[in-house]
Amino acid sequence: MQQIDAATAIQWQSKGEAVIVDVREPHEHAAGHIPGAILNPLSRFDPSRVPTDSGKHLVFHCQGGMRCGPAAERMMAAGYTGTINRLRGGFAAWANAGGKVER
Repeated sequence: MQQIDAATAIQWQSKGEAVIVDVREPHEHAAGHIPGAILNPLSRFDPSRVPTDSGKHLVFHCQGGMRCGPAAERMMAAGYTGTINRLRGGFAAWANAGGKVER
């Protein structure tokens, strides 16, 4: 597990090189989200819903960077052995860095 900055995540997403998993709750996702992000809330996180065979960077994010850690731990406990990239600063950092946002 490693942390990445918003600029890196934005670059990967713009090139189609990332699978982005939003671990916030549905009401947070509905208020604004990263285009193409897969909603998998921490409160009912299901590792089987995370695509792991795409060859892309796996990026977890929440609102501010705290919930993606426990989600990543659940993913690893389920047997995932690849790298999980945590978006430092979460969705707020993404938006502040100029990343695209859907509402």
